[in-house]
Amino acid sequence: MGSATIDRKFRTARAAVFAAFTLNGVLLAMWVVHIPAITDRAGVSASMLSVLVLLMAGAALVGMRLAGPAADRFGSRTLVATAASAISVTVLGPGLATSPITLAIAVACFGFGMGALDVSMNTQAVYVERAYHRPIMSAFHAMFSAGGFVGSLAGAAAQYAQWPPQLTLTCAGIAGLVVTAALVPHLLGRQQPESPSHLEDYDNEGARSANSARERPTADPSEPADLRHCTDASNSTGSLTATSGPAASVRPRAENRTDQHGDRHQRARKVLSLGAVAFVLLLAEGVAADWSALQVRERLDTSEADAALAFGAFSATMTLGRFLADRVTGAIGPVAIVRYGSLLAAAGFAVVIGSPWLPLTLLGWAMCGLGLAGGVPQIFSTAGNLGGTTAATDMSRVFTIGYLGLLAGPAMIGWLTAVIPLTAALTVPLVLTLACAATANVVSR
Repeated sequence: MGSATIDRKFRTARAAVFAAFTLNGVLLAMWVVHIPAITDRAGVSASMLSVLVLLMAGAALVGMRLAGPAADRFGSRTLVATAASAISVTVLGPGLATSPITLAIAVACFGFGMGALDVSMNTQAVYVERAYHRPIMSAFHAMFSAGGFVGSLAGAAAQYAQWPPQLTLTCAGIAGLVVTAALVPHLLGRQQPESPSHLEDYDNEGARSANSARERPTADPSEPADLRHCTDASNSTGSLTATSGPAASVRPRAENRTDQHGDRHQRARKVLSLGAVAFVLLLAEGVAADWSALQVRERLDTSEADAALAFGAFSATMTLGRFLADRVTGAIGPVAIVRYGSLLAAAGFAVVIGSPWLPLTLLGWAMCGLGLAGGVPQIFSTAGNLGGTTAATDMSRVFTIGYLGLLAGPAMIGWLTAVIPLTAALTVPLVLTLACAATANVVSR
């Protein structure tokens, strides 16, 4: 479907969701770049900071877990408005903290809002993608990366100008509230576009095996539950209107309950499988983000400036890959994106492990960034298009499992470095990304 045929409402909604992802990245970066000044003001040691980071991550997990059902019940537009406003206000909290206790409370509130916004804005992204009938999810995640880059530059500029963190974070929060007020009216409401009826629009590789499911109607979240159940029952039995008597009324209902139970069981398995793949890909991403610079410094004995190029290579190719991934996904399908992207990431880790030269090592980290760029957005998009009226809940479950991988990956590598060299420990994400390539069919729709 060409952009000229897209309703203006959906084009505006797409821009609004872009703004939400960018805002999320900007505000997160504003907190990160001010960590040294904030911890000095609050009297927090490096070891205590690690505890606070885990606390923030735990609060984000809680926010993600609660945001899914809340978005399904009240609408993701309402939740985006609430969560975006919350992080715009709570981003100031760390800057005002004067003790470890107050800083802990501040980062917990900020993390909770970030987790809730992650789920709700990705749910909106799924709705917009349905309206476009082509892959656009990766571009939203690219805007988050771009927002992080913009936020880091803005924070660095404020520090260079010797602005106190309180002033910088206050300005960031006010800007966040203004952006939120501007974008929320353009988000999609309770009446959402249906999931695409032609699966080849999303999955060229898996469409042929799902032709029989094309005629199944998609439930409308805004439709009353009683009417929706009656529609499902009549569609599943076909002859219900042509048959009378107790047997005709009881048998289809029992069959429908059985079908619904089977659908829920199948959905749970699908969500768990998507979460497992997200866990691995985000684990690999976390390892690359947190350990790439140190790996270069320890393995090649380089300067800190040269070591920093490793993370730069990884993040640059990941951002570029996410801007390009939607077009590639439209051509080859999400299964191929996950499969070949995982293989490319595994090859990148192999290059990093075996390379004795800085340019080749930087190439390996760049391959990792490019390979991991498109997989996670496709997983989230698949989770949001499982059908039914629980898209946000399904996504929140996949988010939670995947986010655990983002946290566990760097910690796992840290534990392994106590017994083996850091470079050797990278065989863990190498093997796991190969496993992802083998199980890529999980994103088939």
